[in-house]
Amino acid sequence: MNKFRIKALFILFIIISGIMAASAQDFSSAGLLKHITVLASDSLAGRAPGEDGEKMARDYIVKQISVLGLMPMGDDGYYQQFSYKASVNPHDTVGRGEEISGTNILAYLDRKAEKTLIIGAHYDHLGTDGRGSSLDANPAGKIHNGADDNASGSAGVMELARVITQKNAFKGFNVLFVWFSAEEAGLIGSKYLSNHYPLKLEQVKMMVNLDMIGRLNDSTRAVTLMGMGTSPIFGQILEDANVFRFKTVMDSSGTGPSDHTSFYLKNIPVLAFFTGTHKDYHKPSDDVEKINFSGEVDVLRYVMRVLTKCTAQNEIPFVATKAKTGAAASFKVTLGVMPDYSFDGPGLRIDGVTDGRPASKAGFKGGDVLMKIGEFEIKDIYGYMEILGKFKKGDKVNVNLKRGKEVMDKEVEF
Repeated sequence: MNKFRIKALFILFIIISGIMAASAQDFSSAGLLKHITVLASDSLAGRAPGEDGEKMARDYIVKQISVLGLMPMGDDGYYQQFSYKASVNPHDTVGRGEEISGTNILAYLDRKAEKTLIIGAHYDHLGTDGRGSSLDANPAGKIHNGADDNASGSAGVMELARVITQKNAFKGFNVLFVWFSAEEAGLIGSKYLSNHYPLKLEQVKMMVNLDMIGRLNDSTRAVTLMGMGTSPIFGQILEDANVFRFKTVMDSSGTGPSDHTSFYLKNIPVLAFFTGTHKDYHKPSDDVEKINFSGEVDVLRYVMRVLTKCTAQNEIPFVATKAKTGAAASFKVTLGVMPDYSFDGPGLRIDGVTDGRPASKAGFKGGDVLMKIGEFEIKDIYGYMEILGKFKKGDKVNVNLKRGKEVMDKEVEF
């Protein structure tokens, strides 16, 4: 073999090696498929806290991340264990039922830095009966696999852990990767970590939460970003990092129905990424074949760009935001609709309608925009939840909604 061919082959080898290395450090649809297929399989029986399926899920996650050289930060290796009393019904905000064991997973990238970034997602779901939170008409005995909610976020954190460690990204920050248990029971796992943080909580400069990032709509490409107002640097960074044609729906508040709330309440800037609800939310039909893997890869690339810009700043200042109403925790009635969280117009756009519930009986359809309940106008989803708190079971009320260009009135009985 002549010297020219040897040199050419050597250059080709270097080019191929570079491509392979670059590929290994990017996010992988195949990796997401692997993780979500396991976490959302029937064999895990819906990953309910304290049950065998969740234990299988946590063991799988630890097996995947242990090869990355991340430091275990739990009280039992990677596991941070806690217990709580289950609620006896969906409206019971104080647990009075059986005692349940939950387990957070904590994996630490130790840079010996003075600043720490937390990246987390919950890995629990509703088990085989919905635990009072199913939107299926007859949930008993049905496995709620939770592929989007929240195997998608759990897989996303695994992919971020792999890419960040391989790229040696965010060198000025330690990174704590967390998979939370008992989110569906009321953010219990994240509350426990925020109150039992294994290091110095004051070193935590930012928390990022991934909850339901697996169902990006390719037509609208809408991504909801919660916590935008918790730091003055977030707005411009979120805009500058968006090279993916996302329609970004900004939510300024640091509180919301997911685990970032627990850290916002400790005066930590937070960002939460969410691709929206759908007709399979909290139903047995939330399965792996419905995940948009290429869409989730784009979301993770966006997260990475946002974090790169945030961690390049000297400071990530905290700003308190207006808290959302607590009415959602106390209302005694429901219409049985699935809101479109990406909708930013006036009113509440409906993504789906649950069979047998008041909205279904009144003839609501997906795509309808609910404008008014009784005398109360609806400005957004949070206003909607506050309005629901004004009614009780058995009440009859006129509602106003738009279907396309048509405006119509319907009577609803709660």
